[in-house]
Amino acid sequence: MQTSQKHSTSAGIHLYHQPVQDIDPYTHYQILQSNSCHEIHDSSSQGTTISFEPCKEQYFTLESSPAINDLIGCDSPSYASESSNSNRRSHFSPQASHSYHSDQHQSSDNTYESPTSVHSSADDSYELKHKLRELEISLLGTDSDIVDSCHCCYKGGHHGAPPMAKYDWDQIVEMIPKLDLKEVLIRCAQAVSDDDIETAVGFMNNVLPKMVSVVGDPSQRLGAYMLEGLRARLGSSGSHIYKALKCEQPASKDLMSYMHILYQICPYWKFAYISANVVIGEAMLNESRIHIIDFQIAQGTQWMLLIQALACRPGGPPFIRVTGVDDSQSFHARGGGLHIVVGKRLSDYAKSCGVPFEFHSAAMSGSEVELENLVIQPGEALAVNFPYILHHMPDESVSTENHRDRLLRLVKSLSPKVVTLVEQESNTNTSPFFQRFVETFSYYTAMFESIDVALPRDDKQRISAEQHCVARDIVNMIACEGAERVERHEPWGKWRSRFSMAGFAPCPLSSSVMSAVRGMLNEFNENYRLEHREGALFLGWKNRAMFTSSAWRCY
Repeated sequence: MQTSQKHSTSAGIHLYHQPVQDIDPYTHYQILQSNSCHEIHDSSSQGTTISFEPCKEQYFTLESSPAINDLIGCDSPSYASESSNSNRRSHFSPQASHSYHSDQHQSSDNTYESPTSVHSSADDSYELKHKLRELEISLLGTDSDIVDSCHCCYKGGHHGAPPMAKYDWDQIVEMIPKLDLKEVLIRCAQAVSDDDIETAVGFMNNVLPKMVSVVGDPSQRLGAYMLEGLRARLGSSGSHIYKALKCEQPASKDLMSYMHILYQICPYWKFAYISANVVIGEAMLNESRIHIIDFQIAQGTQWMLLIQALACRPGGPPFIRVTGVDDSQSFHARGGGLHIVVGKRLSDYAKSCGVPFEFHSAAMSGSEVELENLVIQPGEALAVNFPYILHHMPDESVSTENHRDRLLRLVKSLSPKVVTLVEQESNTNTSPFFQRFVETFSYYTAMFESIDVALPRDDKQRISAEQHCVARDIVNMIACEGAERVERHEPWGKWRSRFSMAGFAPCPLSSSVMSAVRGMLNEFNENYRLEHREGALFLGWKNRAMFTSSAWRCY
């Protein structure tokens, strides 16, 4: 999961994080250019003007958040139907897992694609279409000039289709308490997908701002970020989409505190650290010289835990060398370079544990890594760690270079003793926009629910953590295409296929891995689930698979 990164600006809607010292944490995301409206000329509609107006009601979106004192004292009503989501969520099992068949790169034997929160896309579309049809009839009547929404395709990609009937937005606003937030978001996304600009802007200006809130329930908070993603997508164009998402990062110490909050209240990062450490520790049981290549070194905290465990090994600790791959985002979060911050911290800690240690930095993104950057030395037992990073690498759907598979082949050439992989169990890599939108809503609804049980909804730190560490990923998946979209998750079945094609075989996970993760989960809410199947660990929230951890060895 990606932290914020500054990007150059371009014409269009500008989203950004304002520095925490300059503004309250509820208004880090702002729509710039005008306090009253934002007008963007859409080249595809011959001069059509898109006007995004701010919300004037006492509901909170990313662009209209009031002062902290006002927020804390406000009871933000929920218009989302909680029961509709919980009753239709699929079981956390392979038999009930679903994926979107529109993904052309899907493995034919993949039965473990990430489940959606609806029982099937067809049933959900049917229900949505008929609810909207009832709404249209109640507001507009059954005149022949009204387009029958039941004949409108809800699978996306039908650009240039006739627009829906003209909505009476004032009457729809009056019906907001009866509307389901999820269905309104999906209808808006479908309008964006079908180039029905008038309907999309109508939902964005008149309805959704009154239904979402950064201090609301999980659906309302997620809806606030998804609304900004839709606005950014509609207000930008082509290769400029990603650049239109201008992110001003908070100070590094503040960003680190936000990341630490999520680390403490959610088990997702501890799941990655603990599962990989147990696997590596077992693989290196009899090795005297160990080299670990970490493709997402961050603060290096993970290796302090392993150093401590190896320090107690019978016969004395091994020599440990860690190569940390860095990027500009991690550099900002740390407030300094690898050697200055991570290398010194790990070296000092290893010395205190009596473990001989050496640190090597590779200050570049994983996509740029070449063999010479890793400084492989003879006599070392090699372990490679991929924690939540491979989904950032562009693949064959983005570039002919296909860095995702290139990096796996490079690692295979090093003959590592073990490779660990932890990824989000979601299917957003090659899915078309509309299917990706629905999948994003399903996945992050579960994540926001899991965050919701840990901290109060008006907790300022939780709001800042969600905005700085989660929201931008959501906006990126919705607003961006091509190389500008860096959040490209794949489910377990596709990672299994990629690793197999690169020359790896699944490495069985011992009962010790399962026991260690279960012990960690005892510190968290009872709705977290852990399942071991097909050689991987699946961590889920209620009935939704969220993350997978697996280990690999060379053929």
